[in-house]
Amino acid sequence: MSLNIVNLVGRVGGDPDVRYFESGSVVCNLSLAVNRPTRNNDEPDWFRLEIWGRTAQVAADYVRKGSLIGISGNLKFESWQDRNTGAQRSSPVVRVNRMDLLGSRRDTEAAANGMGGGGGGGGYEEF
Repeated sequence: MSLNIVNLVGRVGGDPDVRYFESGSVVCNLSLAVNRPTRNNDEPDWFRLEIWGRTAQVAADYVRKGSLIGISGNLKFESWQDRNTGAQRSSPVVRVNRMDLLGSRRDTEAAANGMGGGGGGGGYEEF
């Protein structure tokens, strides 16, 4: 049996990077900060997210830097060869299958202006 499921709740680190393709596909890339409690303070762990399709369009329309979101997806590794050293590199990316907007519209606007917030929201799932 194998299992590859990632569930995270955190704040978006920057505005969405959205790309549209001639085929009609859309992809959205985000960074997500998830607090990890430590003895001295909370330190965020940063995750790269890749979102496709209708969920990507929702992220492009409603998610901004500081937005509180919850995601469910799976982990994949992107690999490439470093141009300078020729060394093989890889980086983990979470391929998002479901995204929940966890803040209210007012919270999202406040986050865009550099303030925090919380609340309830809706879920968007890619099929």
